[in-house]
Amino acid sequence: MKRVFSMPVLCLLLVCLSWEVAAFSEEDLKKLKATGNCVQCDLSGADLWSEDLSGADLTEANLTKVNLTKTNLTKAILIKADLTEAHHLYGANLTGANLTEANLTKASLKRVNLTEANLTGANLTDANLIRAIFCGTTMQDGTMDNSGC
Repeated sequence: MKRVFSMPVLCLLLVCLSWEVAAFSEEDLKKLKATGNCVQCDLSGADLWSEDLSGADLTEANLTKVNLTKTNLTKAILIKADLTEAHHLYGANLTGANLTEANLTKASLKRVNLTEANLTGANLTDANLIRAIFCGTTMQDGTMDNSGC
């Protein structure tokens, strides 16, 4: 027996799926782009590809599933930020960033520059750290990693 979705059901399904993908707050995204800061913002699922967010204060921001490919986050403040499943950090620059107690569970940190970053208390459970650059990086337990210098 062949089942066919009716047009209203199909439209509703597409709207629900697109809403889930773009779950971030447009107001928070505008605030970030205007001021360079967004404390406790909801940017989950946002596309911040290649943005210059150097020095941005993103303390306690929701950055789950965000696209940060090639984004400049030099000296950004990401204290207690939620970067769970942030799969698009490829080539991001987190030099000198403060990621104290940040949640990086299942985040892809492949080829991310973490030189002099602070990861004290960060959750790196199942994070992909292939070719991540560690030089003067403070690790979760407070030890220094100079393996990439």
